[in-house]
Amino acid sequence: MRFFDAHCDAAMHFDDGDYDFVAGCGRTHVDLPRLLAAGYGAQLFAVFAPASYYPGRDLRAYAEAAIAAVHGWAAASDGRMRVAGRQQSEAERRIAARPDLLAIIGLEGADPLEGKADNLRYFYDLGVRLVIPAWDDNAFSGTSFGSGAGLTAEGVKLVELCQELGVMVDMSHASDAAFEQISAIVQGRFVASHSNCRALCPAPRNLTDAQIRTLADRGGVMGINLAADFLAPDYRTAWDAIMAPIKGADAATRQKLREAAGPQLGAIPLPDPDWIARHVRHAMAVGGEACVGLGGDLDGISFMPAGFTGAESYPLIPEILAAAGLTERQVELVCWGNMARAFEGVLAS
Repeated sequence: MRFFDAHCDAAMHFDDGDYDFVAGCGRTHVDLPRLLAAGYGAQLFAVFAPASYYPGRDLRAYAEAAIAAVHGWAAASDGRMRVAGRQQSEAERRIAARPDLLAIIGLEGADPLEGKADNLRYFYDLGVRLVIPAWDDNAFSGTSFGSGAGLTAEGVKLVELCQELGVMVDMSHASDAAFEQISAIVQGRFVASHSNCRALCPAPRNLTDAQIRTLADRGGVMGINLAADFLAPDYRTAWDAIMAPIKGADAATRQKLREAAGPQLGAIPLPDPDWIARHVRHAMAVGGEACVGLGGDLDGISFMPAGFTGAESYPLIPEILAAAGLTERQVELVCWGNMARAFEGVLAS
């Protein structure tokens, strides 16, 4: 079974001194040997650079370096990985005509654009093919974890420019108001790369049934997130009880406090992997079998369902889905076909 995963945060580790994506590094969720061994055919690498998480950092330079690292991984992969949208020489095209892994680069939060939508053109030339307008509230949009506000005027320009360039707009992290605005602007598909069903688990990052129907009606796809607190409602309740006292802090402080709360969070019993299938089945019931895929958020999350440890665990997913009653064809759609269809323009580039 091939896997198309629409969101991971492995690029966050590009400047960690002990991280070697190409050779393998077992302390993270994702590296090239494990992706290939598990059967991944496509992986979106998110460049995570929100100002609230990295206060004082030159985010444009940081994003440039992270993008360069992904290109460097591909160059060092001996043809096992190719970056979508990158212009190649004829020799490179022959070597990478059928790469084992297609890498897609996305911006998780448009903060590196420095508040100007037109700066997306520069990042497009670097290979960016997907944009989440905001991870936390920024100059472009409010978010589900922030104010809940919609798009700003510059955010509208950003979404319109994505349309012009053929960059995929990603609704994950969008506030409900921004979701409504973006869906009115985008002509065609958009995705929610790593969001689950809010009807099953009340995380504000998950999609409502109405949003799932809108996504499906436009030919879009939602990627099931493996974060335990996005999957199971009981886990979410216990998570919220621990996290509630620190929700008012800024993003960087929240992360530090979350790390300090790690032992408490780690004591919450992990959800059964069956919750993956429950979200898939609910999404299909609401939006049809073509609207759901995978977006595990690996290396961006701390706790996954019981028995999941990283990319190497993805072969468990077809078994879980089959045990829940999905047909072989439906399993293939979730694991590969739906996201491959949504990103077909990128896959062809």
